[in-house]
Amino acid sequence: MHPQIEIAPPALVGWAGRPVLMDTAHQHDDLEINFVAEGGTMLYLFGGETVEIGPGSVAAFWAAVPHQLVANSATRTHWVHVPFVTFLGWGLPTALVGRLLSGRPLIAPPSAARESDPAAFTQWAADLDSAHPERRRILLLEVEARVRRLALDAPQEPAPEYEGGDPALRHVVAMVRHLAAHFREPLTVADVAAAARLHPNYAMTHFRKIVRTTIIDYLTRCRLAEGRRLLVTTDLPIGAVASASGFASVSRFYSAFTTECGVPPAAYRRQYRRPPE
Repeated sequence: MHPQIEIAPPALVGWAGRPVLMDTAHQHDDLEINFVAEGGTMLYLFGGETVEIGPGSVAAFWAAVPHQLVANSATRTHWVHVPFVTFLGWGLPTALVGRLLSGRPLIAPPSAARESDPAAFTQWAADLDSAHPERRRILLLEVEARVRRLALDAPQEPAPEYEGGDPALRHVVAMVRHLAAHFREPLTVADVAAAARLHPNYAMTHFRKIVRTTIIDYLTRCRLAEGRRLLVTTDLPIGAVASASGFASVSRFYSAFTTECGVPPAAYRRQYRRPPE
């Protein structure tokens, strides 16, 4: 997402331009779709992985997972954000919804690029600027179809590990990967630093430099993303959701969740709960 755009409350929006590195990792409740139209590659820290979106590639991911654009050589990218409730209303296959809500993005490689994408994303931007309701209905149908095709084109195997030349970024990737794998467990800064074989003070300095937030704040964001997922996809009681997400107490979960999402967990579940298939 472009760091100068704020989406609150969630809305169907889209824009295009040169990507700008993001000041910090963030989250927002929608399906985010990226298309690199010109230039090189965008590199995200997404959940526990690095995600590269190259020229001609289309990617879609659930933006409630902490993500941050940390490197970029793309010169023009299109973004579309679909409200979470709209995304759930599409009735996509359960496996596809589960993949996205589990923090695994869909990324079509350049070899699967479609000649129609530049024109389609340009048309969608024009339709979003239009007040004509029929144009917006058509837009949503076309975006849904593109996501369904993207699911067919995206490889199923995990993304390759980051092997870039920036040592600080490699250390941070190791820490973020450890956070994503172990956020449900009690974690300390020392635990996370050990994953990158760093002294805790040195680890915190690297993390702040790249991610622009603390290790503990990032850990909380991972836990909140899991809480969102469990509220939408399970019948677990709120206390069980808090525990399964890694929170030490229900009160801590309520406080962090309400601050981040603007509503308590039960209200969030009522708003976004996917109906049974």
